[in-house]
Amino acid sequence: MKQELLKKYLEQGNFPVIVKEKKKYLTYEGLQDRYVYILKEGIIKTSMITREGREFNLRYINTVEIVSILRDEYSQFTDAPFNIRIESKEAKLYQIDRVKFWQDVNQNPELQRYVNEYYRDYLLYSIKKMQQMLMNGKFGAICTQLDELMTLFGREVEGGHLIDFVITNDDLARFCGITSASSVNRMLQHLREIGAIRFVGRKILVLKPELILENKIE
Repeated sequence: MKQELLKKYLEQGNFPVIVKEKKKYLTYEGLQDRYVYILKEGIIKTSMITREGREFNLRYINTVEIVSILRDEYSQFTDAPFNIRIESKEAKLYQIDRVKFWQDVNQNPELQRYVNEYYRDYLLYSIKKMQQMLMNGKFGAICTQLDELMTLFGREVEGGHLIDFVITNDDLARFCGITSASSVNRMLQHLREIGAIRFVGRKILVLKPELILENKIE
């Protein structure tokens, strides 16, 4: 229902759509921007740079959703809160002047409720990510991320649930606050040895989701 409300607003607004190719960045953390971006089609990844200079992945987005935190509603320009990189072959995004967007929000109670829920959901998700980094250790973080990938990209196939998206060990490490891809590789091999997953080309087939769920962070 919330997504339908956003789609209706976008259809009525006739906003420009920009197209970005794979591995191109839409914004960089700290870069001033005057737009709100809403994903129309494709897959993007958000990330931040830690004080140590390492990249920490936040989440993938693959549905119609605001992809830039809105910040205050009065400034024409604001600093981008994180990096946004295109992960699909291409991605299409609505580009809306941020002052115009806030004017529309303030005049539309339903859209205002959507934005409030967006902030609430983002806060809850951020708390979960912190738990993922601090609780249950590295193995729990990996299982939690695999469960999230199943939700986003999973499809049922013969024998299990295929995560129909290629994610590297480096990217998995950056989602979980792990410093080395080799550590991720060892944990994935352990999951393979206990029969929880197997590899299909460069993708992961989850054979026993219950083994993933047993170790994920709640």
